[in-house]
Amino acid sequence: MPELILGGARSGKSRLAEKLAAESGLKVVYIATSQPLDGEMRARVAHHRARRPEHWGLVEEPLELARVLRENAAADTCLLVDCLTLWLTNLLMLDDPARLDEEREALLGCIAVLPGRVLLVSNETGLGVVPLGELTRRYVDEAGWLHQALAERCERVIFTVAGLPMILKGDPL
Repeated sequence: MPELILGGARSGKSRLAEKLAAESGLKVVYIATSQPLDGEMRARVAHHRARRPEHWGLVEEPLELARVLRENAAADTCLLVDCLTLWLTNLLMLDDPARLDEEREALLGCIAVLPGRVLLVSNETGLGVVPLGELTRRYVDEAGWLHQALAERCERVIFTVAGLPMILKGDPL
């Protein structure tokens, strides 16, 4: 059952996803898409890591998300992906523009048929002004299109603000 959890920076979306994963009663595999390339990002990763139970599995994959999902999905498993917008950024920064299309289509093609539970965390970026830079505008556009496509395929979509979840689609929490 795929679920999409959206929210702004520090909205509580990751904490909510971790809570849902912990309460699922399933084996949990955390799929991290970040690349901690600087001290600030390493601190963010450490903060997230400290919050997670030690018995959770961990897969760090910045690019091949669909492959990792297919390899780890099982009826008795909850996969928690944090986060899709970091994954999108990683793909946008590659020299091969076709790679984003390939990886996005692979994700969209597999998400609805994966066994078990899948929690997808992503930053909602479409609430602000249109950015001035070409790459930033492309990022906002790509994130918006990805979120729309995933929302169609997910059984539940949650928008989180100030730690409070609002159900946009599907069953209440």
